[in-house]
Amino acid sequence: MTRKSSSTSWRKTDDVASRPWTGSVREYDLIKELIIGVVVVGLLVLGVSAIFGSPDEPSVRLKAWATAAPADFVGTAVKELAGTSDTAGYGPPYNSTPDASQRIGPVDLQSLSGVRLPVDTANDFVIAPLATLPSPPAGLERWAEATDQQRSGWAAAYSDALAAAPDNDPAKVADGDYGPVPALTGALLDMARQGSLDGVLQNDGNFYNMDYTRSLLFLGDGGYFPDLAASQHLAGDQWGVMNETGDTPGQSWLWLFSLLYQVEPFKSSPNADALVVVTMLVLTALLAFLPFIPGLRSLPRVIPLHRLIWKDYYRNR
Repeated sequence: MTRKSSSTSWRKTDDVASRPWTGSVREYDLIKELIIGVVVVGLLVLGVSAIFGSPDEPSVRLKAWATAAPADFVGTAVKELAGTSDTAGYGPPYNSTPDASQRIGPVDLQSLSGVRLPVDTANDFVIAPLATLPSPPAGLERWAEATDQQRSGWAAAYSDALAAAPDNDPAKVADGDYGPVPALTGALLDMARQGSLDGVLQNDGNFYNMDYTRSLLFLGDGGYFPDLAASQHLAGDQWGVMNETGDTPGQSWLWLFSLLYQVEPFKSSPNADALVVVTMLVLTALLAFLPFIPGLRSLPRVIPLHRLIWKDYYRNR
């Protein structure tokens, strides 16, 4: 009894991909190709780096901010004391500010992880750093003894006075009952100008200081850092998520994320970040499960763009 030969495939097909290859064949050494690629690319990177240097801008430090824009620094410090800065009202993961989190309908996605990185702006950005000075300002004791209502009143009054002063200059603020706030913010300005505030805010108790969270939050609450970003075309309304500093090309694969922030309803929504994340998750799921979705998986047969891209392969087939 003779057994009929069976196909190695679980189904018979006459697709081009199932036909045997009739073109030329040559040996290919993958290890050799890999070694050559690594060596050549490595030499190119070293050579270009030696000629042009790093394309990245120097890191922005609190010292530079305090030196270049002292009025903005002091004004931001006052907002941190008053609890009116963006960080103070951000919500999770930094604090539990009511109604601050972004939602998708009734689902509060931002609060799912809870307050994992608690930040008390007044204490973490102003009071605690000043307490590390060899000679802390006398205003610290008065601030500690005051009630929350007194602290809020002092900070709010000084914030309003700064806004009304010429050029927002602390030296030109009208007299008023500001408590120890002017002394505290002035001491913090001096501390930042000396360069010691950067180290204090980045000190996470480890030998190497790798946590820049508080420094970046403090910088972001002011106007100096966002203005630098805008000047480099890195703001959200400048497609900043896919740009790089200077004229260096950025992450072009992030164009879809950035596109969503430029169109409605994402552009004007207070829940824009959550909406963009959920939208990208849905699109990614559609792409991942495309071979299993009836209708969508048949699009290449209806719109054969692949034949145009690989026209040399399909020319005689």
